[in-house]
Amino acid sequence: MKRLIMLSAFTGAMLMTTLAPLGATPKSGSTEKKPFGKTPDGQPIDLYVLTNKNGVEAAITNYGGAVVSLKVPDRNGKFADVVLGYDSLDGYVNDKSYFGAIVGRYGNRIGHAQFSLDGKTYTLAKNNGENSLHGGIKGFNKAVWAAKELPAKNGQSLELTYPSKEGEEGFPGNLHVRVVYTLTDSNELKIEYSATTDKKTVVNLTNHSYFNLAGPGSGDILGHQLVIEADKFTPVDASLIPTGELRDVQGTPLDFRKATAIGARIDQDDEQLKLGHGYDHNFVLRRAAGAPISLAARVVEPNTGRVLEVWTTEPGVQFYTGNFLDGTARGKGGLTYARRSAFCLETQHFPDSPNQPKFPSVVLNPGEKYSTTTTYKFTTEK
Repeated sequence: MKRLIMLSAFTGAMLMTTLAPLGATPKSGSTEKKPFGKTPDGQPIDLYVLTNKNGVEAAITNYGGAVVSLKVPDRNGKFADVVLGYDSLDGYVNDKSYFGAIVGRYGNRIGHAQFSLDGKTYTLAKNNGENSLHGGIKGFNKAVWAAKELPAKNGQSLELTYPSKEGEEGFPGNLHVRVVYTLTDSNELKIEYSATTDKKTVVNLTNHSYFNLAGPGSGDILGHQLVIEADKFTPVDASLIPTGELRDVQGTPLDFRKATAIGARIDQDDEQLKLGHGYDHNFVLRRAAGAPISLAARVVEPNTGRVLEVWTTEPGVQFYTGNFLDGTARGKGGLTYARRSAFCLETQHFPDSPNQPKFPSVVLNPGEKYSTTTTYKFTTEK
């Protein structure tokens, strides 16, 4: 089945790259650096616009490593921006929804804002009730990253680096983080994360892009058709911390093993949906035996034909339906982002793993290298 899916994605990408007139000279991609404003303390921030040979465009800022825009074609070749965000740096400085950002040191929640390593308890900032969320009060989404354009054989690459100091937001160890974004000529946004530490610590990095494949101002995402390659999920308690159980999706509204509209069951009378105010859950991904990277999810927007596939080396993905967007944030083009106007597919290790010994480990030791890859691949279908 996975071979068929991979063939379909490859065929779609090939079709999209061969629509140029016969005899036309293939376009080459480019990267353009633009000023994006200054932080409140006066640091200049840049916007890097990566364009591949098909005209697909990803704009990324070194403030929080945020994906500011991502313009991809529909089935008729019409381009639209499929991620939520802001027109200016001020929006990201004041943002509370993590639009497009790199999140860390620990993506998702850590229960009671603390964890122990080798018998020592580390206390983190509480910024989500009694819990720590997405790295704390000033996580990687508020960091100024050093940016460098990199040569790429099949697209355009941007390297972002950030030295997270010992004790930052309560985490141990000096952590050196490197994230490389590559916009490939196969219409993929590939994100490679790596990190090293000088002291035993925990790390869990992800990207927090909000997608609406219909484009800006197109309403909610409830009609998008979703597949998640998972037989189990991690149920949560009232504070959205995993209970430690790996529960079967079968017979629950969280069963997306077959293509299902996101809104088909989102308002069912279900305990987990009530706790999350919709979907805000980690799914335990199936792994393709022997494959370096596996399909995590596939989303189709029926009206435009846009298709998003998420491939990852990670064991989990957080599916979030923008339940806490409330229309108060004014985004690109003056749009306001209402509840359920976008979805997130955040590849990750599981939430609260430092306190859950049965979950895959997130511990990083000196001399080791944290390394994960996630690819967002865009195609179309009729």
